[in-house]
Amino acid sequence: MTEIRAHYLIETSLPVEQAAAAIAGEQSTGTFMKLASETTDVTARAGARVARIERLAEVAVPSLPGALASPRGRYTQARIEIVWPCANIGPDLQTLMATICGNLGELSELSGIRLLDVDLPSEFIAAFPGPRFGIPGTRQRFGLDGLPAIGTIVKPSIGLLPDETAQVVTQFAEGGIDFIKDDELTSNPVFAPLDARIAAVMAAVDRHADRSGRRIMYAFNITGDLDQMRRGAEAILKAGGDCAMLSLNWVGTPAELALRREFPLFIHGHRNGWALFSRAPMLGLDYRVYQKIHRLAGVDHIHVNGLRSKFAESDESVLASARACLTPLHDGDPCVMPVLSSAQTVLQVHDTYAALGTTDLIYASGGGIVGHPDGIAAGTRALRAAWEAARAGIPLAAAAREMPALRRAIETFERHTK
Repeated sequence: MTEIRAHYLIETSLPVEQAAAAIAGEQSTGTFMKLASETTDVTARAGARVARIERLAEVAVPSLPGALASPRGRYTQARIEIVWPCANIGPDLQTLMATICGNLGELSELSGIRLLDVDLPSEFIAAFPGPRFGIPGTRQRFGLDGLPAIGTIVKPSIGLLPDETAQVVTQFAEGGIDFIKDDELTSNPVFAPLDARIAAVMAAVDRHADRSGRRIMYAFNITGDLDQMRRGAEAILKAGGDCAMLSLNWVGTPAELALRREFPLFIHGHRNGWALFSRAPMLGLDYRVYQKIHRLAGVDHIHVNGLRSKFAESDESVLASARACLTPLHDGDPCVMPVLSSAQTVLQVHDTYAALGTTDLIYASGGGIVGHPDGIAAGTRALRAAWEAARAGIPLAAAAREMPALRRAIETFERHTK
């Protein structure tokens, strides 16, 4: 019988074995008391079991409120593994998450619980479509020759009319950018309806392609109810576009699966709201689980934040997230392409490449491009030059001596970060 194995970090006032058993019971056949209907046969068929316990440390203050008080004034932290029969869940991402997350954060036996990872059997993974394009399809679409895709975002985040958005897109396209996305705040505002925005932006994309022979990718934010998202996907394809952006936490995996199966579009996954699941160290889930679920549902690109960003996430966490995206789930897995964003400039390029050892990513810069004193084209050239230097093992300062645009970018962003 195939199994699903979840790895947790827990904290409890109880003996760890008792707390782990409570988790296994709560999320399978048990409840707060032994019932006559929970027979030996039922438990053998569907009961979860504790597979491993590793005690870590003891702390004096509970990480979460509402937990059972410790009579000895100490709370034990431990790593544990819980195993379920795959038959409990079937090929269902929603029931998987209800099983391995479910009510666990509410158990009074726990003063902390974080889902670190989940091991899925090959037959479970095979039941889902995964990315249609992923990394290889994205690299082919952009015609990338050893460099990452250089991306950006329409700013201001919201407020532009459709024609004003198209003007911004034209400026970015003429500046040499590969990829442009809507902000998560802009989906279908009254003053810039999605259909009108798609029409105006794709007209700008077409004009630039006719002039240059180069077609940028634009990720239209179609987040909404499923009918609205289907209409948006149809409008993108009809206008000649090829990428839809989804706010993953608010549309859910059923919507992602539907769009993946029904429309031949790149799906650009935005994780806004991710910190609600991750920022507390003893609550929520690790990005390894998060990206795994969404890539099974068919997302091609997914945000992972960036080094030395404007957000609270550590660089170590960002890199671990990117590495998780770059790790295949099975032979032939195209992997989901990580999107590095948030205050990214030429200054983080060498460290990013040194840590990841790959250019299989979208490097999205807003101010890191537009903030260049010589304009968007110079900002884009400077970013590409920084990546070329990183790949060639040339220090950033040495590369800047040969390229004025890169030198000006370094001077500008070093002043800004001081």
